[in-house]
Amino acid sequence: MDFALTEDQRAIQDAARQFAEAELAPHSAEWDETKHFPVDVMRMAAEMGFCGIYTGEEHGGMALGRVEAAVIFEELSRGDVSTAAFISIHNMATWMIDSFGSDELRARLVPSLVTMEKIASYCLTEPGSGSDAAALRTTARLDGDHYVLNGSKAFISGAGVSDVYVVMVRTGEDGPKGISCIVVEKGTPGLSFGANEKKMGWSSQPTAVVSFDDCRVPVANRVGGEGDGFRYAMAGLDGGRLNIAACSLGGARLALETAQDYVKTRKQFGKPIGDFQNTQFKIADMATQLEAARLMVMRGAWAIDNAHPEKTKWCAMAKRLTTDACFQIADDALQLHGGYGYLKDYPLERIVRDLRVHRILEGTNEIMRVITARELGRQ
Repeated sequence: MDFALTEDQRAIQDAARQFAEAELAPHSAEWDETKHFPVDVMRMAAEMGFCGIYTGEEHGGMALGRVEAAVIFEELSRGDVSTAAFISIHNMATWMIDSFGSDELRARLVPSLVTMEKIASYCLTEPGSGSDAAALRTTARLDGDHYVLNGSKAFISGAGVSDVYVVMVRTGEDGPKGISCIVVEKGTPGLSFGANEKKMGWSSQPTAVVSFDDCRVPVANRVGGEGDGFRYAMAGLDGGRLNIAACSLGGARLALETAQDYVKTRKQFGKPIGDFQNTQFKIADMATQLEAARLMVMRGAWAIDNAHPEKTKWCAMAKRLTTDACFQIADDALQLHGGYGYLKDYPLERIVRDLRVHRILEGTNEIMRVITARELGRQ
């Protein structure tokens, strides 16, 4: 059992940290305030390989593992949680096309996705099927050499801006076996978008409904075989859950570091509040929770990289524990700042807002418990 990163992994970590400190952190508050989607900066991240982290080398990806991805996303999110989280979604969608798409589809789309010349969104959730994803109702009817799509997807990050939408649709029977995966490209007639949602956090990325109204998409844009879409979606979510957990780690780490600095200088009753044992205990607990959460993320990442039969369970456990723990760390850091933590002069209120949604997306934490219990029942 070795807890140390390799020399190569440390180099990747350093590169991600330097990029986050130079290109993300200085702008995070402004992007949040102005709701700016920093495509230009994300394309700079792509130049470093961060938009095709575990995509294959054939079409320009880095072909790294999920451990490296977790390290990268923790560092990027310490600079800006919202932007790092979108890059994680883009990576997931790109990986799905690269892993399960035809040679022609991969050759046509993946090179421009790893450079982020084209931006990708992942479309699973619907207004009527959130946690019960297999109940989705968006249909794709075969008509010659095209599918005709009808329906809508909700809460889609990048909607209206992205160029590529990896969409789960119903091509067959009810339930997961009737679901297929189809790529819909921007500009396709019948593809439209709702208004940008007004959200609590993740303000630097657009979120909207994606609608399909007799939207004709070539059969060649199907990813894999008919009926395999739900399996692909769940495979993508194993890694996606770790990515979001890693993004929680970065935000919580910044919150903890900010609190540690603050309690050394904030004085009450004649001495720094960091000298009070209650504050010391709180900081110690926050640091312990952060380390425990990181270990869970790495365990899940190792399980995917080694195709462990229990990888789905470990990823669900890691996502549940990490996103809950990191949100609490950020909230505790805000509390240590008192009224100042509630002000936008400090990053705490933004981190709390951004981390809150991590307990909902990529499968709610209640669903993570369902998955864990189900996997335990199979043992």
